[in-house]
Amino acid sequence: METTNFKIVSSKSQIDWTGRKVTGAHNGTIGIKEGHFILNDGKINGGNIVINTALIKILDVTDPDTNAQFAGHLASDDFFSIEKFPTAAFDILFVKEISNGKYYLEGNLTIKDITHLTGFETEVESTNNALSLTGKLIIDRTQYDIKFRSGNFFKDLGDTLIYNDFDLDFIITAEVAKN
Repeated sequence: METTNFKIVSSKSQIDWTGRKVTGAHNGTIGIKEGHFILNDGKINGGNIVINTALIKILDVTDPDTNAQFAGHLASDDFFSIEKFPTAAFDILFVKEISNGKYYLEGNLTIKDITHLTGFETEVESTNNALSLTGKLIIDRTQYDIKFRSGNFFKDLGDTLIYNDFDLDFIITAEVAKN
């Protein structure tokens, strides 16, 4: 069995986030700090992704002052508590090949030091030296103590309600790790 380790190239990878509320949605990007994937005989067998929560950006709010205020709120304890928890991580525990190049990855997602088992589908393209994963992960923020304006915890929010689920659409590039 041939095992190959692929290291994530942060500068060639992207995670887009979308959060929805009654009156619309917000979107942006978040940075990848590091990570890797392990392939056995050309098939994903494990790995992890470490997110740099301090690199969250809001793309749909163009006014600089409003954007800075919103970014500060996302960094606060109402949301990601970035000062206390500068990273989030996904550690792959189980991999199932659905079809050629399509996988179901299941693992531990840790946000704010709270860990839950989650899974998602991803499409994988690979060459001898590079690997590309694309997919979407939908996260219930309330499982990670992000309860701000959640209808599960607060009543009579009206049009200020923020939906619990947020999406992470990702394109991750990894290259063979050099020893």
